[in-house]
Amino acid sequence: MFKKILIANRGEIALRIIRTCKEMGIKTVAVYSTADAESLHVKFADEAVCIGPPPSSESYLKMSNILAAAEITNADAIHPGYGFLSENAKFSKLCEDYKIKFIGASPEMIAKMGDKATAKATMIAAGVPVIPGSEGLLESYEQTEILAEEIGYPVMLKATAGGGGKGMRAVWKKENLKDAFESAKLEAKASFGNDGMYLEKLIEEPRHIEIQVVGDQYGTACHLSERDCSIQRRHQKLTEETPSPFMTPQLRKKMGEAAVKAVENIRYEGVGTIEFLVDKHKNFYFMEMNTRIQVEHPITEQVIDYDLIREQIKVAAGIPISGKNYFPNLHSIECRINAEDPYNDFRPSPGRITTLHAPGGHGIRIDTHVYSNYTIPPNYDSMIAKLITTAQTREEAINKMRRALDEFVIEGIKTTIPFHRQLMDHPDYLAGNYTTKFMESFKME
Repeated sequence: MFKKILIANRGEIALRIIRTCKEMGIKTVAVYSTADAESLHVKFADEAVCIGPPPSSESYLKMSNILAAAEITNADAIHPGYGFLSENAKFSKLCEDYKIKFIGASPEMIAKMGDKATAKATMIAAGVPVIPGSEGLLESYEQTEILAEEIGYPVMLKATAGGGGKGMRAVWKKENLKDAFESAKLEAKASFGNDGMYLEKLIEEPRHIEIQVVGDQYGTACHLSERDCSIQRRHQKLTEETPSPFMTPQLRKKMGEAAVKAVENIRYEGVGTIEFLVDKHKNFYFMEMNTRIQVEHPITEQVIDYDLIREQIKVAAGIPISGKNYFPNLHSIECRINAEDPYNDFRPSPGRITTLHAPGGHGIRIDTHVYSNYTIPPNYDSMIAKLITTAQTREEAINKMRRALDEFVIEGIKTTIPFHRQLMDHPDYLAGNYTTKFMESFKME
C-alpha cells in the first residue's frame, strides 16, 4: 500500500480524497494555487505545497510543478481527482516515467477512451450498442452531408476532443447542416486546439444514464449500477439520482452487463463510468467513457455502502476486486450547489461567504471545502458543495432534500439552492418524467 499520496486537485474532491487516505493510514500532500491558500483541503492535508498563481494553466494544469511537489515530499502516488489532469494521457505517462503511481487509468487507456471516435470504435469491437453515425472523424463537409442523409435527421455534430457542450450542434434539417458544421469546427478548434468532428443520430427524448464500473489489474471487472444524470444545463449536470426512476430491473441488468463487457474487453484498470444515452423506447447507446472518479460518485456510495476512493487506491496498489456486481437498496439524490445566480441565467457569483449553516440529520451528506468567511475565487469551476440525501424510497429522499435545502444557508454570494428547492416541487421531476431537455422549459419562479 502507498505511504503518501499527493492529491493533484483542489476543493471538495481534494478534501474527499484526503479523508479516505487518513482512514487508510496514508499520509497526504495537498497542492494549491495562491488563490486556494485558505481552502480546507490545504488545512487538513499532512503537507501542502503551493504550485503557482491562480490560473489553472500555471498551477493545477502545470505538470512539472505537480511532479516537483511529489518529488520534494516523497509521495509515491498521485490522485488526480476529476477534471484538471485526471484524464490526461501525457500526465499519466509522466507519472509512470517518474515511478510515481497515477491513481487512474493508464496513458494507453486514457488515449483509447478519451478520444470519442476511438472509444466508439472500441465499443463496437466489444459488442456494446453505439449511436448510429460516422465510423471515424469526418473528412469533409460533403461526406457529412451524405452521411446525414443516410442516418436520417435529426443528427448531432460533435467535436472529438469535446467536453462541456463545446463543439456540439443539433441539426434538425439539411438546410442548417453547413452552418452548424462550420461553427462547430471553429468552436472546437478554439476550445481544444482540435477541430476533428464526428456525426451521430440525435436521440430523441434522451436520458443520460451512466454505469459505475471498477476493473482491477488482473482483468476482473464489476459494475455498481446506474446513476441518472439527465437534469443538465448546457451539458453540465445539475442533479443526479440512483436508482433512476426510468429504469426497469431488466434494463438495469442489460446495461450493467454491457458496461462490464466493455471494461473487460479493454482490460480497464481503475474506477470509471460508461455513459449511455437511453431513448424513450429504452434502447441504450454508448456515449463515452470517463476514466476517472465522477463528481456524482457519492450517491453510488450511499446506496451500496461502498467507498469508491478507497477502491481506487486499492486497485492502484494491485489489490484484486471481488468481481461482484452491486445493485442499490436505497435511494440517493445529489444536488450540486454552485456559486451561481439561478435568477440571472446562472451567472457565476464568486466572493466571500459571510454566513454558512449546513443542514444535518439522518441521511444527509455534504461534500464541501467552504466555510464562513471563505472567499470563493473566480478562477475555477463554480461548484462549492454537493448535498446528498439518502432514504428508503425516492419520495423520502426528495422530502429529505427539501428539508435539507431549506436548512442550507449560504449568505454573501448567490447559489443554486433556490433552483434545487424549486426542482424538488416540479411535477415532472416528482413523477420521474424528465430528459436531458428538461432545463429548456424550466423557469425560475
